[in-house]
Amino acid sequence: MKLPRLLPRLAPRHAPYVLLAPFLVLFAVFGLFPLCFSLYLAFQSWEPTSGLAAMHYVGLDNFAFALQDEWFWKSLKNTGWLAVASGVPQHLVAIPLACFINMSFRRSRNAVVGAYFLPYITSSVAIAILFSSLFSTDYGLINLVLAALREVPGLAWLMPAQAIDWLNDPDALKPAISLIVFWRYVGFNIVLYLAALQTIPPDLYEAATMDGASRLKQFFHITLPSLKPMIFFGVTLSVIGGLQLFEEPFILTGGKGGSDQAGMSTAVYLYRTAFDFNDFGAASAMSWLLFIVVALLTWITNRAFRPRGEA
Repeated sequence: MKLPRLLPRLAPRHAPYVLLAPFLVLFAVFGLFPLCFSLYLAFQSWEPTSGLAAMHYVGLDNFAFALQDEWFWKSLKNTGWLAVASGVPQHLVAIPLACFINMSFRRSRNAVVGAYFLPYITSSVAIAILFSSLFSTDYGLINLVLAALREVPGLAWLMPAQAIDWLNDPDALKPAISLIVFWRYVGFNIVLYLAALQTIPPDLYEAATMDGASRLKQFFHITLPSLKPMIFFGVTLSVIGGLQLFEEPFILTGGKGGSDQAGMSTAVYLYRTAFDFNDFGAASAMSWLLFIVVALLTWITNRAFRPRGEA
């Protein structure tokens, strides 16, 4: 007994479009429309509680307001500081650590890499609970370790004289956020570099060893040049992710930027401008200014990693 045909047979030329349609619809609704609406909103003055009818065109006033806003510039400086302080150590640690894992672990390599990758997929709520406890002024593990190190002869002068108020001291808040970002994303970069290391032909190392090259020379003359494309990819992701930093400063400061707004990244300030101050037009203008900064720094990164002599 044949079952009735529920759908008509598709012509071969129509099948790709039908199969792609679900993705295209979802992308248009949740990707393209918000992007276009944000650009439109950047030229409007709108308080959402008044409804769509309350929108009115203001031209470039939102962009002028953003460029004259001291908090916006402060958030950009904070974002740049956090991106550099967390992004640079990620790669300086991830590259040699990936090399060590690649050489030293064989059977247990996947388990070791999984342990390093675990923070990247950890829930933001779990991170908030964990690091709020670690950075506690009176009972936090970090301050307890620093107090113990003050008792070690020869190290006391390097340690702070008293417990650090990580979450309320403006000078300590940025390093605390940078440490969380480093902890979350260094494992992701290790996975990237480990994948690239496994594509390097072993014959290169064997030939270098026969020629008397040390491990250090092999690292600088074989490993690093071979990793350059992946380093470019990883650094580009760090630049884009660092300038869009939101979760870590938002969690650690409760969404308010912390003392003296030291932990207020540009993404957090956009959120506050839109949802705390109800100025969606200014927030949209700031988001597009941030997009320009991200695009510019990505272009500079591309130029920096471009082979010499290439136009």
